[in-house]
Amino acid sequence: MLKVGVLGAGHLGKIHLKILKELKKDYEVIGFYDPDRENSKKVNKDFRVKAFKKIEDLIAESDVIDIVTPTLSHFDCAIEAIKAHKHVFIEKPITKTTEEAEILMKLSREAGVKVQVGHVERFNPAFTAAQPYFNQPMFIEAHRLAEFNPRGTDVPVVLDLMIHDIDIILSIVKSNIRKISASGVSIVSDTPDIANARIEFDNGCVANITASRMSLKNMRKTRIFQKDAYIAVDFLEKKTEVIRLKSLNTSEEQNPFAIVLDLGKGRKKKQIYFENPSIEENNAIKDELKSFADAINNNTEPIVTIEDGFHALEAAHMILEKMKLTPQLSIA
Repeated sequence: MLKVGVLGAGHLGKIHLKILKELKKDYEVIGFYDPDRENSKKVNKDFRVKAFKKIEDLIAESDVIDIVTPTLSHFDCAIEAIKAHKHVFIEKPITKTTEEAEILMKLSREAGVKVQVGHVERFNPAFTAAQPYFNQPMFIEAHRLAEFNPRGTDVPVVLDLMIHDIDIILSIVKSNIRKISASGVSIVSDTPDIANARIEFDNGCVANITASRMSLKNMRKTRIFQKDAYIAVDFLEKKTEVIRLKSLNTSEEQNPFAIVLDLGKGRKKKQIYFENPSIEENNAIKDELKSFADAINNNTEPIVTIEDGFHALEAAHMILEKMKLTPQLSIA
């Protein structure tokens, strides 16, 4: 069993503490650290978990450090843990800058420890159900819209929301980024609250991503188009729809109720197939934390590696750089 310590006991930190306590076969929660003393007392009482007064003491007694602090402190917390040869689970985005992420990658290799980044949508059952159908996607459209919540506005919407879809897209498009264009709008915060990015890949795939934290309703949908197939993934409603085309042979007996496309003279007709893969309900955060324990115990690669976290952050910063070069609307 792995001894785990949690850094940060805010909204998400409390969720992690609760789930880690439930994963009794994988983790022993030895305690947490939070700089807010009043909050520490409350969490200590509510969760019956030891509140450490010093980060160093918590790290020293742990095998695994779960970093659920604000993004700005990710790097400093991870450095301390990795230097102490502790495995690290770190929430997304991995760090504030790509330079910090590169340092963590180098140090984690030297220390021989495992690092997993909390891109939780990789564990969304709608996405895992869709994965077997991906085959060289060539156009992807993603919308991630959220109602306003002051929590998270310390970073641009690209790092707060869009980075989820950036990671998903990079995980299914096996090609390097060739070109990025982007624009953003600042409405209530000092950084863009609404953003759109177009990512072009070397293999010809194009991804169009929109993220907003100023929506009247929540939406998390991604549509994937590829040869003879369309895949729709609803991350919020946890639904997946797959529409596939299959060529019809003249010798086949045709279903009179089937939807058939006649593509013209000299071309085979194609039948449209609708599929709704079964979705198994899960707790995505529990699954990602369980998978990290498995990676440590079995000495395998985490499902979301530190390199994955770096590449998602790198693309996000490329998008932010493009925004600086584009005239932006700001509503004060």
